[in-house]
Amino acid sequence: MLLNSYQNELLEAGCDEAGRGCLAGPVFAAAVILPPDFIAGELTDSKKLTHKQRCNLRVIIEKEAIAWAVAEVDNLEIDNINILNASFLAMHRAVEKLTVQPQYLSIDGNRFKAYPNIPHTCIVKGDGKYLNIAAASILAKTHRDEFMENISLQYPHYQWQQNKGYPTIVHRMAALEHGLSPFHRKTFTISNPQLALFSENEG
Repeated sequence: MLLNSYQNELLEAGCDEAGRGCLAGPVFAAAVILPPDFIAGELTDSKKLTHKQRCNLRVIIEKEAIAWAVAEVDNLEIDNINILNASFLAMHRAVEKLTVQPQYLSIDGNRFKAYPNIPHTCIVKGDGKYLNIAAASILAKTHRDEFMENISLQYPHYQWQQNKGYPTIVHRMAALEHGLSPFHRKTFTISNPQLALFSENEG
């Protein structure tokens, strides 16, 4: 069973991001402050949940959280500052948008750029350990998925409504055939998935 937060002395926000490994679209991040008595039976790491479960939990989290915020860093900024720094920046922006200022941050992962005047702890696989980080993972994931589904209407070749910008074979082949969209991260390498097959056959 997941604990509500990493520590209980200070008002804590859980933070997580979504979309780091994608070839296109922004990286999104969320910060969530949950009440101490928050209960949501299904809540865990967003990657372990179905789309329907995530959407249902998003409604509960956004209704019952003390405060929540979602922010993004677009593909142009990602190309300019790199994806790791963009992930940190997205989390900073989410924290900045909170209507209640936290006194402590719990961060999913093993690295973070300190937010001014707020102590933090990095927790590997924190979205599977603490409810506030799991809630942040849900919001970051669902808000980003919604963004990718919307822009897929403009660029149907890449099938972002299904792959959400991740480097699936369909996405990579479409990028090689049709070129890059204005939403693609130009510093990310889009390799031909057929090359792996050729090299295997030659071996």
